Amino acid sequence: MSEKKKVIHDAVKKVFHDAGKRKRALARATISEGKGVVRIDSINLNVYGNETDQLRIREPMVLARELVDMDKVDVNIVVNGGGHSGQIDAIRTAISRALLQYAAKSKKEEAMRVKLVEHDRSLISGDSRRTEPHKPSKSSQGPRAKRQKSYR
Repeated sequence: MSEKKKVIHDAVKKVFHDAGKRKRALARATISEGKGVVRIDSINLNVYGNETDQLRIREPMVLARELVDMDKVDVNIVVNGGGHSGQIDAIRTAISRALLQYAAKSKKEEAMRVKLVEHDRSLISGDSRRTEPHKPSKSSQGPRAKRQKSYR
């Protein structure tokens, strides 16, 4: 019987993962060394959504362009839940956080963090707003529901 040998390359790809949330939307970004391809749910960014959505998603990458060579980085994003706008904001946050990890390997994390926070704080920290909890007596109608009053 002949032996088959698998050739394993010595080059190890560095991969960086991080997540972003907005309301019910959850986005997980993976950044690895590559050719500058950005994919969201296996769809190229140039085809995803409308032009405004694409610009909002590209925002953290444009800000990071001076510190990170985006043509040598692949970004893959998986997004679940929430509505369309919430997903876009979750994607932005996930990309920003993953880029911070990627920049840390070249000692540029702090400069990038300052740049992102100056532009928009929610790129890193996310949106802290949450829904108001329902009150005990009218738990199915919402937190501020009142019985309608009739004057006649």
